[in-house]
Amino acid sequence: MDASARRNIFVVGLDDFHLAQLRTLPGAEGYAFHALFTREEVKPCARFPVRRILIEGRERLAQFPGTVDAVVGFWDFPVSTILPLLRLARDLPGPTLESVLKCEHKYWSRLEQARVVPENIPAFCAVNPFADDPLREVTLDFPFWIKPVKSVLSYLGFRIGDADDFRRAMQRIRREIDRFGEPFNHVLGHATLPPEVAGIDGNHCIVEALISEGRQCTLEGYAWQGEVRIYGAVDSLREGAAGSSFSRYQYPSTLPEGVQARMGEIADRVIRQVGYDCAPFNMEFYWDEATDRIWLLEINTRISKSHAPLFRMVDGCYHHQVMIDLGLGREPAMPHRQGEFACAAKFMVRRHQDARVVRVPTASEIAAVEAEFPGLVIQIEVEEGMLLSELCYQDSYSYEVATLFLGAANHTDLERTYARVMERLPMAFEPVTPRRQENVPT
Repeated sequence: MDASARRNIFVVGLDDFHLAQLRTLPGAEGYAFHALFTREEVKPCARFPVRRILIEGRERLAQFPGTVDAVVGFWDFPVSTILPLLRLARDLPGPTLESVLKCEHKYWSRLEQARVVPENIPAFCAVNPFADDPLREVTLDFPFWIKPVKSVLSYLGFRIGDADDFRRAMQRIRREIDRFGEPFNHVLGHATLPPEVAGIDGNHCIVEALISEGRQCTLEGYAWQGEVRIYGAVDSLREGAAGSSFSRYQYPSTLPEGVQARMGEIADRVIRQVGYDCAPFNMEFYWDEATDRIWLLEINTRISKSHAPLFRMVDGCYHHQVMIDLGLGREPAMPHRQGEFACAAKFMVRRHQDARVVRVPTASEIAAVEAEFPGLVIQIEVEEGMLLSELCYQDSYSYEVATLFLGAANHTDLERTYARVMERLPMAFEPVTPRRQENVPT
């Protein structure tokens, strides 16, 4: 196709792995994908450069000689919250900043959810970790969960069993919360906030009653011209002492269809309540099988990039298709159950103590294993010689050292294949004196 006839799609946080996925989409020959910023630029280990991204992003879009047809992204913070501001400068379709923040600001989101689905959310309160006695601000009994109002991957999230746990968590939160808090405050400065939210900035935390005893499931969906559509449900399996570290995402969900339908109804009410439109989302739930109660955990204003290969293997298309269609201002078209496999999973290989990486598989070893198992994709997240504690933004209880995307005919074959792959994947670690566990509640 003539380059001048292609639609110019700017991706915030583009990397080679996801660019390859985007180029497989139906009609991709009609798109020209541009990295408005690379992954390294928007997801550094140091502080997120939100101010610079907004200034330079607007400048780059203004100076582009062709048409700017869409600005999209599939990363969490800061990408998900700055997309509305970048689109606004070019008058592109997408949700308002306030509707995004009503999902992404955990305390504001709970206030909105309480107005339409109060029976599906836990008791909660806001806490200022820099108060003289922050425990006095907690209105819930032990145990509870505490986390910043803006974070990713359960970073600085802790299960609190008693006052000593709380004290240790506060020590670390006070040291590190501004990594997300200050950049998030810059985004909040562009929004109109209600009085009950204006005083709860990015350096605050939310405390919530525990709801994580049941089975976890994430709905992938989108809002289009006031209507909410769900196109997939993915199970999230967890491990670890706090039960908060993901071991795998599995698609399609094995939850009863009636439970998935009820989750969809909750999602519909919440998305309409916050006024979110013309964009994708995913919403995380717990289902307590014993009581048949559904709990809403959180909302993310993006597709899950982790789920994208699963949709390709089962449905026949990466769900980046939803993001692109909405970014171009049109209703999404996703295939259903047209993929090569009946089920698929992303396995997250974890270590639960700090260690030094002694051995990782070489590129040729990875290629040999991938060639043996159709559809397998292996990503190693560590390098030889490094400490696991040097990894960026891990959850509070584990380290993710590798990820594997697998497809299979059924769940039994899926687990059997995973075990066989791990036997062929040479990785070795040596223990070190624990660093991070000293201030982490157990």
